[in-house]
Formats: sequence, C-alpha cells, structure tokens
Amino acid sequence: MGKETQTNLTEFILLGLSSDRQTQLLLFVVFLIIYLLTVFGNLLIMLLIHLDSRLHTPMYFFLKNLSLTDLCFSTTIVPKMLLHFLVMKKTISFAGCSIQMFFFLIMGCTESSLLAVMSYDRYAAVCKPLHYSAIMTPRVCIVLAITSWVSGVLVSLVDTTFTLSLPYRGSNVINHYFCEPPALLKLASEETYKAEMAIFAMGILILLGPVSLILFSYGNIISTVIQIQSADGRLKVFSTCGSHFIVVIFFYGSTIFTYMQPNTKKMNKGNKVISVFYSVITSMMNPFIYSLRNKDVKEAFRKVASQDFP
Repeated sequence: MGKETQTNLTEFILLGLSSDRQTQLLLFVVFLIIYLLTVFGNLLIMLLIHLDSRLHTPMYFFLKNLSLTDLCFSTTIVPKMLLHFLVMKKTISFAGCSIQMFFFLIMGCTESSLLAVMSYDRYAAVCKPLHYSAIMTPRVCIVLAITSWVSGVLVSLVDTTFTLSLPYRGSNVINHYFCEPPALLKLASEETYKAEMAIFAMGILILLGPVSLILFSYGNIISTVIQIQSADGRLKVFSTCGSHFIVVIFFYGSTIFTYMQPNTKKMNKGNKVISVFYSVITSMMNPFIYSLRNKDVKEAFRKVASQDFP
C-alpha cells in the first residue's frame, strides 16, 4: 500500500519510535510505566480535590481541569502506541487517525490555555492578594475554564479540517508514533502551504499567546517576591515558580519547535522524539509538579487515606 495509487488512503502505517524489536519491548515497559503514573497521578488529584472541601479554591479548580486534560491527552496517544510496540502490523485507519488527531489537538490546546490561566491565577494571588477573591470569583473561574476548553475545540477543528481536507493518495507510511498534523502533512499529495499557514496561525494564537501571559505573570510574581522580607518566603515561591517553569519549557518549548516551523516537509526524524515531551512526559509530570508536592494536597491525601476528611 506504500505505492502510488489514484484513490484516497484508507489506513496508515505508523513507524513508531524504533524499528528494533528489543528496543520496542524496552520502550513498551518504559511508556507503560509512564502511562500508569500519569493515570494514577491525575486520577488521584481529581479525587482529592473533589473530596476535600479545603481544596475547593480557584487554584485547585484549575488543577482539576488540568488533570482531566492530561488524563485524556495521554489516553488519546499512549494505549495505541503501547499496542504498536507489541504487534508487527502497526496500522491505523484513516477514520481512527482523524479521531486521534482531533482529540489530541483538543487536549493539547486546552492544556496550553489552562497553563496560562493558572499562571494568571498565581499572579493575582501573589501580586494582588487583597483583591484576589474579587478577581478570581467562581463565575470568573468557570468562564476561564470553559474558554480554555472551547479554544481547544476551535483550534482543533481548524487544524484537523485543513489537514484532512488534503488528498492522501501516495505513501501511507507515517514516520511517527501517532497521527499529528505536521507528520501527516508530509504525505499529502498536493501543495500543503495553506494548511501549514493555518496551523502556524493557530500556533501563534494557542501557543505564543499563552506563553506571553505566562511570562508576564511570572515576571510580575518574581518582581513581587524579590521585595519579600522573609528569606523562607522567597525560597518557597521561587521553588514553586522554578518547578512550574520546567513544565513550561518542556511543554511549550517542544510544541513551539514542532508547530511553529513554516515548512513541515523539512521536518526531520528527531521531531517525533521531541513530541514525546509534550504528548507524553508533561502529562506525567504535571500532577507531581503542580499538586503532589503541595502541602495542602499531601494533607488531603492523608485525610482521605484515613477517611477523615471534611
């Protein structure tokens, strides 16, 4: 099926991360552990926030949304990837590829928006503590969360529509481990300029926009923290900001590198390795960086474990 035909393709072959059998088995174990940690970590966060009323605050409301996004994000990609590590025929139908791409983009774009919203929440808490409750009202929090999800759906619709509207009549071999627009565009049998420009424009909206808000928020947070008299207070906030910036670098850095290239035809094999950071690793890291290291969450876990929560 890799030969040139005159009809649209009905399935694709995913080359995955490696063609070596032993390496595939090793990767299966590694990604299975990562996926189990992702599922356990994010489900635990959602459960703790739901059960402990002390965590019913704007910050944890957004963390709950982020955990749901990460759980769905990873589940969209990893189970199919794990299966392909074990089988010889690594195929996915055109319909399955389309569905995977659509939901992957929804979750990825929603996560990008949520990370920006969470940085703004921390900015309001640190820089405007006296007005925090008036700024981050329940209504505002709900609107910001809904906006994040809606933006994810809209950007996904645009990217998926432009990608799938192209004809695919030639090679059906995707040099990737899942269906992602840049990898799929390389197989299109017509000029991809319009699709590339549409994806590039959406990238500016959903990637550079949130990054700008994050830099603004944490820039002001750092400026405010420097003025704190307590050394312990400064260390605590800097430690939190530093861990959050790890997520920002991993997620936005790798995503921008992949989606902000003007010509996807020139993408090399290293791009699929880079995509592991934003499609798999970040979803595992978020619960530990944003939540499980938090004193309030640890206390909630102890209360829930002893069934002594409010």
